[in-house]
Parts: sequence; C-alpha cells; structure tokens
Amino acid sequence: MSFVRYNTEDSVISAESVIRPMWTGDASTLTSFFTSSYTEYFLNVYQTSVVTTGSETQFAIQYGHIAGSGSLPINSSVRGYSPSRIVYGQYRNLVYGTETDNFSFDGATTADQIYIINISRGRYKESIQPGSLNLTLKSGSAKIYLTDDSNATSLTRFIGENKIYYIISGSSGTPYTAAASASYYGIMLPDLGIIVLDASGSLTPYIQAANLTTASAQNNHLKLFTSLNSGSGNTFQLQSQETVSSRFFFTRVKNSEFNYTTNPSIIDANGNLLYTTLINNPQTFVTTVGMYNDNNELLAVAKLSKPLVKDFTKEALIRIKLDY
Repeated sequence: MSFVRYNTEDSVISAESVIRPMWTGDASTLTSFFTSSYTEYFLNVYQTSVVTTGSETQFAIQYGHIAGSGSLPINSSVRGYSPSRIVYGQYRNLVYGTETDNFSFDGATTADQIYIINISRGRYKESIQPGSLNLTLKSGSAKIYLTDDSNATSLTRFIGENKIYYIISGSSGTPYTAAASASYYGIMLPDLGIIVLDASGSLTPYIQAANLTTASAQNNHLKLFTSLNSGSGNTFQLQSQETVSSRFFFTRVKNSEFNYTTNPSIIDANGNLLYTTLINNPQTFVTTVGMYNDNNELLAVAKLSKPLVKDFTKEALIRIKLDY
C-alpha cells in the first residue's frame, strides 16, 4: 500500500445553501391534515392517518393566552395558572427573551392570544426558507391565503436575536396589497421553525373565535386545526434550507507513482512474478482512494465510478468531496 501526504494547497472548503421540500416524502405542500390524541398544551399534525404506515409528525399546533384564559387551571387554588398561560409565557421567553414583553404584531397593540405552528425539528433542518410559506385558512365561506413578507422588504428584522418576517395576506412571500398597507396576522421565525399567529381578532373571520372560559378544557388549538383542515383546496406549503459545508481534496497521482500493485496474488510461493508482462510494463487499476490520519487510521474511503488505468505514461487528478 502506498501513501502520499496531502499538502495545504490540495484541499479547499466550500459552502452552499440547499433548499428542500419541508414535508415527509420530499413534498412541498400538505393538502391533508390528521391528528390523534392531544393535550391542552399541543396537538400533533400528521400527513396521513396515524394508523397508516409512514405517518410522521409534520408540525404541532398550540394555543396561548396571556392571562391563562381558555384552559382549565392546573391548580384550582392558583387562578390563571393554566396550560394556555404556560404556552404564552414559553413562546414569549423564546421570542423576546423576557417575561415582560408581550406579543404585538402591529407594534402598538398587545396580542393577548396566540396560535403557534411549531414545525418538527427534523423537518426544517437549519431554517425555514423565506418566501416559501403558503398557508390557507378557512372558516365557513371565509378564506384567507397567508404568506411571509420576505419579498416585500429588503430589511432584515429581528426581535432580540431572532430573525422575523411578518405574516401577511399573499402568496410565496409577496403581498396581495401594497406592503405599506398590509395587515400583519403574525410573525414567522425561520431559524426557530415557528409561526406565531394573532388569535386576538384579526384572524377571527377565518378561525373560529377561541372560547375563553376556564370552567373546563376548551382545547382552542383545535380551532386552528379545523381551519386548516376545513375542506378541499386548503394547503400548507413550506420549504427548508440548510448550509452544507464541503471540503474538496485534490488527489494528484503523478506518472511515476502507484504503478506497481501490492496485491500478493501476482506472485507465486517463491516470490516470482506470475505475470511477466508487468516486468517492463507495470500497470495498475485504481478503484479506491483511502484517507488516513497520521496514526495510519482509515478515516474515509472514496470509490471511483469505474477502474482507472494507471502506468508510467499516465497521470490522474481525483477530486474527493466530503460533505458535513
């Protein structure tokens, strides 16, 4: 076996953004929505019936209220301490990083109620692709098509350290109305894989109003699920994106190298060469490049698509790509 050390100039690092469909089976669009058992805290949404082979969680839906309305108190002695309040506080801390700032989608009015669409972590990879959101909500005859406003602004906006896009009426990142007059129905945080929708009133025509009583579990997150799953024509379209880093190694095989095989099958028991044609015209067939560390430990193997003929009259340059 022959070894050649890679030099600094023999490798280069590259990175590219890979965009893929969000949902199971490399589907960009969900047209069917299924759920099973749920709690007051969340319900999972699947692309097929949960009894079907291959059914996987696509996203979760949650409902939060700033004062804990709309869900049964965890402890009857502690007023307002309920799942809806816990959910609101959880996402307030996640988005704003504080327990004092409240959700506001117009910069002035506090949104007391929110719906959250939380994409499964394995689905959105590194982040949601801006401009890929198309979400249909329907209640009765009222229907709205929602998207993010990534194509309507050149600004990169943040809440704390979290990049945000506003949810507007439109498609594929472009509003139906002028950006200056567009209504904001929520925010999308692509790096967190979540969409926060305003449940305080702006979406009421398209989602049945939440029940705010606390006498029993109201399961208000079902109202958003019902709006999503209200009949044919409802879709939820998204794509994921991630940065894939690659390192290229250029393996240079000079004409004077790797012309003699180390395979023991070419010699007999006495050490004589079985193939006399190789005496004056040595020849090998390169099929594999092994990459070793300084301890002679094999780290990676690169296979050629077909054997490469090598002798003293030929040189080769083999490019190896490692993705990570």
